[in-house]
Amino acid sequence: MLRVLWFPVLLGCVTAGSEPSDKSNIHSRAGQDVTLSCRFQLSSDFVLNRLRIHWHVFRDEEGSVVHSYYDGADRLQDQEVEFKGRTKLLLQELSKGVASLNLTQLRPSDSGEYRCIIVNSQDVVIGSVILHVSAPYDPPEITLLSWEEGEMTLQCKSRGGYPKAEITWHDGNGNQLNQSEPTELRRSSEGVFEVQSRLAVTGPEDSAFCCSLIHAPFNQNLSVCERVTALMRENKTEAESSGRSIAWIFAIAGAVVTVVVGVGVYMYRRRRRSAQKATPVSYTAEDDVRLQTGYYAAREQHGEETDVLLEREHGAPREHYSEEDEVSLEHEAEGKGKSLQDFLVHLGLERHQSTKLELNDILAINPEMLEESNPRTLGEIPWHFLRKVMALNGMARRTRLVPSAPGDHGISKHGEEPFAVLPPRSPAPSVCVNPLDVLCAVLCCSDTFLRQEILLKMSMCQFALPLLLPALDTPTCTLLLWAMRDIVRNWRPLSLRESRGFREENLVLTSVPTFSFVRLGRCSLSKSKILNKVLSPPQQQHDFFIHRDMESGNVPRDIAEGLVEISWYFPGGRESSDPFQEPIAVINLRGDIECHPLQFSFLAEVSSAVFIFAEHISERKYKLLSSLQDSRTKFYLILNPRSTITRKTQGFLNELAPLLKLTQSHVLVKDNTANDSDFVTRLQDTLAHLTKQPQRAVSVEDMAVTARERGFQVDEDCEECAEARKRADEIAGEIGDVVEYKGRALTLQGVPCKRLAEVERELCQLKHQGETPTEIYKSQLRQELLGLRTQQHGRDLTGGMGTFKASLEQLTPVETHYFLKWMKFRLDHIARANLSKLRAEYKETYRTPGHSPEQLAKLDELIAASSLGVEHFMRELGQFYEAEQSVCKDSEIAQSQRRFAHLPGIAADLMLSGFALEIIDGDASHVPLQWVTGVLTELHAKLGGRSRLLVLSVLGVQSTGKSTLLNSMFGLQLAVSSGRCTRGAFMTLIKVAEKFQQELGCDFILVIDAEGLRAPQLAKLEDSYEHDNKLATLVIGLSDITIVNMAMENTSEMKDILQIVVHAFLRMKEIGHKPNCQFVYQNVSDVSAHEQNMRDRNHFLEHLNEMTKAAARMEKLNRDLTFSDIMKYDPEKHNWYIPGLWQGVPPMAPVSLGYSESVSELKKYLLDFMRSRTPNRNPRDIPQFTKWVKNLWNAVKHENFIFSFRNSLVAEAYNQLSLRYSEWEWELRKEMHLWVCDQETVIQNQPPHELPDAGNLKQEAQEKVQQGEEKILFCLQRYFESGARNRHLIEKYREDFIRSTKSLTTELERYSAIKCEKAILIKKSWHKIDNIQVEYKRMTEKKVVSLLEDCKRRKLKLDKKELEVEFETMWKEAVSELKLIRLKKRNVSQDLEFQLRKDLENRGSTVRWKLQEAGNLCSYRIKSFSFDNEYLDLTCFRDMRESFTQEYRHKAEELAHSLMHKCQHYIEEKVSSKVNYDKTYGRELLRMINERLQQKDVPNLHTNACFEVDLKLHILGEAACAFQEMHENFIKENDPQERLEKLKPQYLSTFINHYLEKDPCQQRARDFCELCLKPALAEHVNKRLGIRIVDDLSESEKANTYSSRASFQFSVLQKLLDEMDFDNYKKYINDYESFVQAAIWRDISDHYGNRESIDALEAKILSDIIETVRGALEMATDGGTSRVSDFVAKVCSLLQKDLVLPKDSLETILFQFTASADTSQFSADIQDSLSELEQNLASEFKAVNIEEKLSKLQVKPQDELFKRVFGCGKQCPFCGVPCEAESAAHTEHFAPVHWPRGLRRCRDHITKILDYSLCSSDVVSNASFSNSDTKGKKVPFRDYRQHYSDWRIQPDPSPEASDYWKFVFKEFRDQFARQYDTEPAHLPEDWGKITKEQALESIKAVYNMQ
Repeated sequence: MLRVLWFPVLLGCVTAGSEPSDKSNIHSRAGQDVTLSCRFQLSSDFVLNRLRIHWHVFRDEEGSVVHSYYDGADRLQDQEVEFKGRTKLLLQELSKGVASLNLTQLRPSDSGEYRCIIVNSQDVVIGSVILHVSAPYDPPEITLLSWEEGEMTLQCKSRGGYPKAEITWHDGNGNQLNQSEPTELRRSSEGVFEVQSRLAVTGPEDSAFCCSLIHAPFNQNLSVCERVTALMRENKTEAESSGRSIAWIFAIAGAVVTVVVGVGVYMYRRRRRSAQKATPVSYTAEDDVRLQTGYYAAREQHGEETDVLLEREHGAPREHYSEEDEVSLEHEAEGKGKSLQDFLVHLGLERHQSTKLELNDILAINPEMLEESNPRTLGEIPWHFLRKVMALNGMARRTRLVPSAPGDHGISKHGEEPFAVLPPRSPAPSVCVNPLDVLCAVLCCSDTFLRQEILLKMSMCQFALPLLLPALDTPTCTLLLWAMRDIVRNWRPLSLRESRGFREENLVLTSVPTFSFVRLGRCSLSKSKILNKVLSPPQQQHDFFIHRDMESGNVPRDIAEGLVEISWYFPGGRESSDPFQEPIAVINLRGDIECHPLQFSFLAEVSSAVFIFAEHISERKYKLLSSLQDSRTKFYLILNPRSTITRKTQGFLNELAPLLKLTQSHVLVKDNTANDSDFVTRLQDTLAHLTKQPQRAVSVEDMAVTARERGFQVDEDCEECAEARKRADEIAGEIGDVVEYKGRALTLQGVPCKRLAEVERELCQLKHQGETPTEIYKSQLRQELLGLRTQQHGRDLTGGMGTFKASLEQLTPVETHYFLKWMKFRLDHIARANLSKLRAEYKETYRTPGHSPEQLAKLDELIAASSLGVEHFMRELGQFYEAEQSVCKDSEIAQSQRRFAHLPGIAADLMLSGFALEIIDGDASHVPLQWVTGVLTELHAKLGGRSRLLVLSVLGVQSTGKSTLLNSMFGLQLAVSSGRCTRGAFMTLIKVAEKFQQELGCDFILVIDAEGLRAPQLAKLEDSYEHDNKLATLVIGLSDITIVNMAMENTSEMKDILQIVVHAFLRMKEIGHKPNCQFVYQNVSDVSAHEQNMRDRNHFLEHLNEMTKAAARMEKLNRDLTFSDIMKYDPEKHNWYIPGLWQGVPPMAPVSLGYSESVSELKKYLLDFMRSRTPNRNPRDIPQFTKWVKNLWNAVKHENFIFSFRNSLVAEAYNQLSLRYSEWEWELRKEMHLWVCDQETVIQNQPPHELPDAGNLKQEAQEKVQQGEEKILFCLQRYFESGARNRHLIEKYREDFIRSTKSLTTELERYSAIKCEKAILIKKSWHKIDNIQVEYKRMTEKKVVSLLEDCKRRKLKLDKKELEVEFETMWKEAVSELKLIRLKKRNVSQDLEFQLRKDLENRGSTVRWKLQEAGNLCSYRIKSFSFDNEYLDLTCFRDMRESFTQEYRHKAEELAHSLMHKCQHYIEEKVSSKVNYDKTYGRELLRMINERLQQKDVPNLHTNACFEVDLKLHILGEAACAFQEMHENFIKENDPQERLEKLKPQYLSTFINHYLEKDPCQQRARDFCELCLKPALAEHVNKRLGIRIVDDLSESEKANTYSSRASFQFSVLQKLLDEMDFDNYKKYINDYESFVQAAIWRDISDHYGNRESIDALEAKILSDIIETVRGALEMATDGGTSRVSDFVAKVCSLLQKDLVLPKDSLETILFQFTASADTSQFSADIQDSLSELEQNLASEFKAVNIEEKLSKLQVKPQDELFKRVFGCGKQCPFCGVPCEAESAAHTEHFAPVHWPRGLRRCRDHITKILDYSLCSSDVVSNASFSNSDTKGKKVPFRDYRQHYSDWRIQPDPSPEASDYWKFVFKEFRDQFARQYDTEPAHLPEDWGKITKEQALESIKAVYNMQ
């Protein structure tokens, strides 16, 4: 249907839009062929079958279809008639990107603008070609129109040309004459013009005149000249010829008249046959307009045609005409219509004659649903009917095409000849189709299940149902028994009026008196119209049967002749308004009984009475009626004469009376004087009188028996249906009492299933725990659960269940469909009977005086349990599957030995077939999670992974029409019968058409129908509100869109349901899920409802806000919320007012048209809403939906939903964002590390007076960091706007990551500023030393120069050895003469001790005494610190038990350990910097200690001042030793004499070379590389190697481990499990930070242990910087410097941002370097030495072990990785598990799984037994805790946030989640007891069954690593 709707939309866009820009003009001649071309761009995925091409021509702003091509073929049904057979699309050109259309036999009328519209993939191309078609004119002719006394009028005429031409006149002398009138144009049907011009002149008879025709397109200039005398002779000849012709005409006129009468009838028949043959196959809406204006004549109804013809031709009424002629004419008028094949082609259904339409084809969501409109082409009619009838729309039978908008049809334009505007007429039958024909065609093209659904919907619309289909595609008629099987009707018979009871029965099983109405011959009285009035209650007129006065009812039937329809009347128990007090059936035969004798005989046999409509009775009719004399059926005649009953008819009636036992009451006359209302009343009275007499009652099943006897087909008579029925009957045969059968056959349901649900809920809520320890109680519950499952697994399938299971396994898909339908029919029938019996018993008991409430309560329970449907059998199979899965989970049972493992696959197939799957067990209020998960998993597999879902649900009060709303909206088959209210929740899958999937963003819509809230049977229960709340939470949580359905008349129930719904939406908002909500108010019929309720909607929003606040209080949310905070709500768009379902009073009321249309509008809005949110939504597929179901159900089972919700999808999305954020964070960190390295290099290369300002560097760093911050925030924003999966679920964490970014910014700004300030400080501190060293070097160099000159003056030539001796003597003398200033050595210990005393100077006498007793600071070391109980001040807690003392001690020990570890790291960092000691180091250490001791948790430890003093002594003692050694090393490294001694070899080399006059260039180049470049290159590598290592690890096999904290945790825990080493676990638990650092160090060491990887990194860095050096050398050489010193200065300048070249070595190399040295040679020598230098450095790098190498790096990779994976370091206050929140600035700490508390020393203070309880279990239990934070008071675990508000401890997401730590505790129970000096824990029994494999699986599930 897409192409049908798409075409006019696109065409409209082209017409109304701007003109196509690409236009070309083509000129051609009439009769020739032309090719019109349009180019388009070929897409990469070009497929010819997906290409759509439409050519249209636009003339005078009106468009016409020239040619269409789509779906791989030409589609010419909409082609304009004038182009038929003249167009051809050149397919071979399409692959070249050219759409060429060949148009043959051109006509002038073809001129116009041709537009091509090409749709290729997502591209639309519109091109334009303007075609000009010309035709030459015939030579002009001159005629004399009038002549009188010299005045004459001449006319010049020419025809056959196009476009228009001009005519001019001349006299005989060539003088131009003026025309008396303008040139006239007339357009012929061929599109060519006739031009004519008139000239009025005076002159003599021999005058000559000429006319000329000028036609520019053909360069025609045609002239003709005539004399007046010649023209006058021609006129005279023509007049004589005309007179002779008139005489001949009169001579033959008489003969013609005599023949006409004889052949009148024959000619009439010829005309009718010709008209039928000329009827076009298909018409568009534009054709309808032309037809109405008179191009075709509408056929009239058969009887009227015949009457008119007879009266016109014979002037007498029909009764006076001979019977033979009447029969001939009647049969001719009735005709045979089209064949079925022709008619299906007419409607475009031909392919469905063999490939039947299925229900899923009709229900599929497609774009046409967004454009619900009346049909515009014949091909749309069947689909319009199906869509409307599925939507219960009373206009479904509309088959008339929608005409075009009224225009100026018939008005002349541009000189065309006008035509008359005809008066409006009825639509031509070729444009309309009889609705009955459409119904027959659709039924012939539908499979049996779609037929059933069509008739069910028709029944709800109160349409008459087809009982017998004509023999269209079958040898005989077909009785539709199966198609009616699903219809159930209820009514109130006369016997139940007083008791106000009712009967409910399947329609085909209902036996009622049946009355048939037929027609004999022609009858002007509409039988169907009369029947509609008969069946309609007063003031409730309804068209059950289609009649001639309905839209398209007068259209002749093509295939529906012989159709038999049936309708029923069911009373409502209202005597005044029910025309019949008992139900009756009315049958209507379409057509004359003479033409359909088989159908008539069938009706005569099954009917209680047959009513025959006729106008008169002829001899032939008499013979037919007299043949019925042996029938048992009563016959009634309804005569409708044209005036009065003729004597002939009266005579035949008298003869028939004894034969058919007719009395006066058996003949009803409706003549022209009779009132329709009176006649209908008489007919109703007759029928009512018949029903009061004993009548034969038959059901449709009884009719089927008769039909088979008569050779008719019955639609149930097929092998598949028979086999399915046999199996269903076998099961149903065992069922007597429903409740008894359910207890006997469905053994896994009832009490066992409810107990299972209770145990599962108790596992989560622990309400009945009592004094039993939590884990013991949970273990008992798990054992009970397993025991219940084992009992279930041990049961066998009963006979009925065995047959049911075997049927699903053995039957074919079609047979399975039949089987489930039969099961539904049989079970519903049995359940109805049981329910009716119980209701009657309940009513009788209630009315009995003195009845006991217990009796009523028992009956109430029986009524509630009396429903039985297919869902109960499927539920039983699901329980068997779950029991098998639970029992066999840990056993080694082969898949082939499992009996139920394949059942989810069968259920998945059923879902694909349209059956609903129960997702919530309505009896036990339980989700069978394993069953639902298994089915959904199989469903995903069967769909090949294409399972994107959009979930829509409905909630509302019970019996307010929720299921009916869904049935109407989507054509579903949800149970809505009385007594079958939905229990639990069911989900149904609706496929989205493939062409609509991308636009809608999903492959399927999953519809969830839930049981009603505030159900009466639950109202008495204490937890009914909680039940409804959980149901609403689960349903809304699963949904993307929720419809809240409310009955407008019950305001109290509205408030109740709104409170429940708002509460559920609040819960969803808190877990990050925001479904859309639509509020539907039913039973609002006023058209002004939306406008009138504006104020009510505002009040409604106020109520919603109040309810939101109340719900927030119930959920213990400490913030003020409004309804708009929890979901997007627009009162104008999200409120719908829907009229009541029935139009009138049931049971005879049809579905209200207002209801159907309002529901359709809601459906369109929902689809449009889905489509609009597609770009911003990442739809869930079935695996994600399955996870969501698990997480929601687990949370719903807990009392505190929001706090208990653990969503694996959220965790997965959170981890994905964390992974991305980690990448963004490292990019910024890396960028700042490199920036700091560059700045340090620049600072070290600058002279002191040119050092950059620290403030400027700080500002530059801030700007750079802020740019990085903006980039991260942009990436974060883009991530949330992207298509990342489930990003909406983690919206609440966005602020955490933003805060983390801010925190990172602050950290990097501080880091950068400190690094730069430190570099400047170091440079300044070295400046003083460098100045002293410069002076020493200057004096030494003078000595060297003096010695050189002295040696050169000697006559004897000295050899090298002698020179060395001379130099050594000179060196000693020079050094002895220097007054060396040595650096002052400081006592670091004294300095730190002074700072410590100053820090503690105001702390009292105890502190002073402690410091005086302290002794030497260096005697204190961190490792020597041991905790003393004297550190605790517990004087006020003397009565507290020892366990609290131990708790305080352990906490204080942990504090000291963590603080010392932090200070130790600071000390090591300062020592590794190799700078001199600074007194600020001690102050910084004291600041760190004081800052930590002043935090709010430290005072609660009750430590005294001694603890603080000893802690500071040990930390500063450690620092004193380390800083003293660092200080001494610095002095040694910077001693002036030592620095001079290092330069001695260079001076000696220079001295010898100069003396021997050797070329120093090459040697000095080597020295430059060795002494200057080498240390600089090594330092460069060390600065960047750490960054490269982090990058390398991020791309290695370790990448996943360090991608996020969750991944790191999983990796660590997996490795621990593999190693199973107690010491490792002990360190992990008790010293997590050190363990993580060691693990990272071990990973780096292992990864780079083979040296190849790290060598490659070093080689890459070294290679890059050497290339930079080479480039600097080349640039300096090209600079043209002549002096080596300038050259070296240039090189240093170029490398100052990359390398720090040692100044001492550089100056020594340049010492005594001759100015004439060749700089190019020096540069070349350096270049030559670089390769050797690179090799030497690489060798030296390899010689350093990995530990030493990592310790020297400026950016330490282990620290960077530690920051990434360690987290905040906070630990659970109960079990000590570390926080695993990914973002650095999170507001709540949490961990996915918690430890048994005994792992952290927790024990019973009396028995000393280790505690094995889990805080994740205790927080939902009745357990309490007391510790130092509660000051010994017991606090319920449920209220732990009163003391630890920053921790979020959630229940385990599954019973297996904690298996890992249970297993660890079990394995090392004794070791932990010995370690902590306690007694081993007495673990629950089921802990001992946990295996290593199960432990691993548990953390895989927890960390989403499966």
